[in-house]
Amino acid sequence: MELFVHYLTLDYLQQGVALSVGVTGIGLFGGLILGVVLASMQMARYRMVSGFARLYAVIFRGTPLILQMVFFYDALPLVGIKMSALASAGIALACNEAPFIAEMLRSGIRGVDRGQVMAGEALGMSPITLMRHIVAPQALRSMIPGFGNEAVSALKNSSLASFISVQELTLRSTQLASSTFDFFSVFCASGLLYLILTGVVTGLQFLAEYTFDLDRMRKGAQGKDPVPAVSVAGSTATALAPRAGVAPGEMMVEVKNLSKRFGDHTIFTGLNLQVQPGEVVALLGPSGSGKSTLLRCINRLEAWDAGEVSIHGQRVGFADDGRALTSREVARQRAHYGVGMVFQHFNLFGHLTALENIAGPLRWVHGVPAEEARQRALALLERVGLSHRAHALPRHLSGGQQQRIAIARALAPQPSVLLLDEPTSALDPELVNEVLEVIRKLAVEDGLTMIISTHQLRFAKEVASRVIFLSGGVVAEDGPTAEVLTHPKNPLTMRFLSVMGNEVNPAFAL
Repeated sequence: MELFVHYLTLDYLQQGVALSVGVTGIGLFGGLILGVVLASMQMARYRMVSGFARLYAVIFRGTPLILQMVFFYDALPLVGIKMSALASAGIALACNEAPFIAEMLRSGIRGVDRGQVMAGEALGMSPITLMRHIVAPQALRSMIPGFGNEAVSALKNSSLASFISVQELTLRSTQLASSTFDFFSVFCASGLLYLILTGVVTGLQFLAEYTFDLDRMRKGAQGKDPVPAVSVAGSTATALAPRAGVAPGEMMVEVKNLSKRFGDHTIFTGLNLQVQPGEVVALLGPSGSGKSTLLRCINRLEAWDAGEVSIHGQRVGFADDGRALTSREVARQRAHYGVGMVFQHFNLFGHLTALENIAGPLRWVHGVPAEEARQRALALLERVGLSHRAHALPRHLSGGQQQRIAIARALAPQPSVLLLDEPTSALDPELVNEVLEVIRKLAVEDGLTMIISTHQLRFAKEVASRVIFLSGGVVAEDGPTAEVLTHPKNPLTMRFLSVMGNEVNPAFAL
C-alpha cells in the first residue's frame, strides 16, 4: 500500500499526467476547430466542398490513430515538416477527432426541428442570427453528453502517443515498472490516475448538463413578472421601423402566374391571387391542394419555379433591378414589409419560454431594447390570456396555449400581413375554440390583412370577408364568403363542402 501511494504521488508519473493532458488538450481543441470547419463543409451546397469533407472523414476514421501519429512524426520530416513528438501526437489526435466532432455538430444542428428554423426565417432572422439564437443553443445542449464521451475517449487515446516517444503517463508507467519490477503497484497507480482524469471530465460534463438544464433555469423565474399596464399598439412604436404604406388602389398581396413543382408533382400552374389591405381571406381546398405551399411562397419560405409574388407592390425575394436576393437580404425584406406567419404545428422555440419566444425576435431582428421588448411581450401574453404562463417552456404548455403564443409572437413586430397555416388542425377538438377566438378578435379589432388556410368552415364564415377555393393548382372559385359557402358555383367547391359535412349550410350535408 505504501508503494502504491508513493507511485501515485511520484513526480515522474505526475509529469506523465501533464503530458497526457497536454496531448489531449491539443487534440480536443484542434479537433473542435477542425470539426467546425468539416461540419460546415459537409453542409455546404457545393458538392465538391462537401465531397472533400466526406473524403477526409473516410480517411481519418478508417485508419488507426497510431498510424496517423507515426505519419506526422516520421513521414512529414521527409518533406521538410518537422514537429516535436508532443506536437505530432496532439495534431494527429486533433485530425482524428475532427470527423467525429464534425458528425456530432452536424447531427446536433440537424436535430433541431426544421419547423423552428422556418419560424425563425418567417420572423426575419438572418442565417447568422438564426444559428446564434435558435439552432446553436439547442444543438449544443443535445451534444454535451457526446462531447463528454469524446473527451474521455481522446484522453484514453492519448496513451498511443507513447509509440512516438512522448513521455506521457502510459509510457512512464511502463518504464517505471520495468525498472522496479513492481508492475502491479505501478499500473494500479497509473490506472487510478487515468480514472481521476476521466472522472474530472465526467464531472465537467455533468456540471455543463446541470448548468444548461432548461427546467432548472426556469424555476427561479416563475412569477417574477406582473402584467404591465402598457398598450400593445404603442409599446414598440419608437423601436420598430414604420411599415411601408400601400398606395391607393395597390394590392397588399399579389400573386401572378405562380408555378411550383416538387419533383414530378405539380403544385401550382399559373396561379393568380390578389388580396386588398384589410381583407381576411380564407383558403379552402382538399389536402394537397397547395394551401400551405402558397402561404410559404408568399413569405418566400419556399422558392417557386415561375411567376412572382408582391407585397406592398414590391417583388418578394427580388431586388428592384430583378436580382434574386440572398437569404440574408430576404430576411431583411420580411422584417421590413412585416409579414407575420403562424404555423400549423406552432413551431415555438423549444429552449425559450413563452415570454422569450415573443421578446427575443423583437430584440434580435428589430433592435428593440430588452426592457421594451419584454413589456410588449407581456402585454401580448395578456391579450391572448396567457400572462400567467410567461415563464413556461413550450413543452409545458397545451397545444392551444402554444398556438396562442405563436400568434402573439407573430403579432409582436406589428405585421401588415398575417399568414395562418391551418392554425387549428394540430389541436384537440376541445382546444380549437380558444385559438379561433383569438384569431376572430384580431380580424375584428385590428383590421389586419390576413390569409388563413383552414378547414373550419364555420370559422371562415364568421371571420373571412372572402373565400378562395384551390384545386388542381389553380383558383377554382373566388368570391364573398357567404356566396361561396352557401351557393358555390364550381362543382369541386360544392363537393368539398359536402365532404366536409358542410358546417355552414346543412343542405349540402351528405
